Amino acid sequence: MNRMKKILAPTDFSEHSRAGVGYALKLARELGAEVTVYHAVSPEELMRYSKEMQEKLAHTVPLSPGDEPLKKYEVAMERFLSDYFSDIIPGLTIRRKVEFGEPYKNIVGEAEKEGVDWIVICTHGRTGLLHMVMGSVTEKVVRHAPCPVLSIHPSQAGKAESVVERIGERVERP
Repeated sequence: MNRMKKILAPTDFSEHSRAGVGYALKLARELGAEVTVYHAVSPEELMRYSKEMQEKLAHTVPLSPGDEPLKKYEVAMERFLSDYFSDIIPGLTIRRKVEFGEPYKNIVGEAEKEGVDWIVICTHGRTGLLHMVMGSVTEKVVRHAPCPVLSIHPSQAGKAESVVERIGERVERP
């Protein structure tokens, strides 16, 4: 098996996706891979959260009202990473990317374009009617991805090292 060089870690900045990004970063450390932390801003999200995000960032980030909405999400990405992963980030190669679009389509497109080896994504675990109405970005990514997808449950976020150990000699380390 070829060495895993690139991992894509999609996020929506939720607690669940925080678990997935943390898992991806720990896995990247174990494998010597680079990580792209990726957020696709859907039109629905932009309408729902633009005002809320503006209020949250107003006290800490000097953005003028005319700044592009995408810039606000880029700032939110930096805060997300520094608030939750400052202890993991040193020594890792991390790319950050925020784009407008349909999340699952953008994630799959980014994986194809960048030639990633793995997508590490955390499921929200929705079931029943909520799952039927909202669908599952993770499920759609799994169906359409050009590479393996590691879908994890939020409770597994701290266990990246054990996955590498289970894979053992099948993963070539640097």
